[in-house]
Amino acid sequence: MVILENKRKDGIKRIMIVDDEPDINLAFKVVLKRGGFDVDTFDDPVDALEKFKPRFYDLLILDTRMPKLDGFELCQKIKKLDGDVKICFLTASELYYERFREGKYPTLDKDLFIRKPIANRELLIKINSILDHTP
Repeated sequence: MVILENKRKDGIKRIMIVDDEPDINLAFKVVLKRGGFDVDTFDDPVDALEKFKPRFYDLLILDTRMPKLDGFELCQKIKKLDGDVKICFLTASELYYERFREGKYPTLDKDLFIRKPIANRELLIKINSILDHTP
């Protein structure tokens, strides 16, 4: 069986951002594009799931709280399509992370959470760290 690789040959990393707040999507997209990434954004998690392509993205950034599908549910559905894609979560609350660790998602790594708001430089440092160090 031949697996088609959609990774960019020029080394530019592809990132998908899914957040129901268009302003967050735009701000993150601008910062990450300036940082050298190729970025797609979605404000509807169902639309993002429908358009997701396995082995296409290097990283997905998912908001934890969205209508229709929260970031954790979206993560589970995407992992069924591409078990190797790296995923991190956006949250406005440290407590939200702790609640999910204690509940349905005990294996979530705290380093895979980006807390909103975040400074541009810190966002780039965090994204590069996730891409460089997460299996």
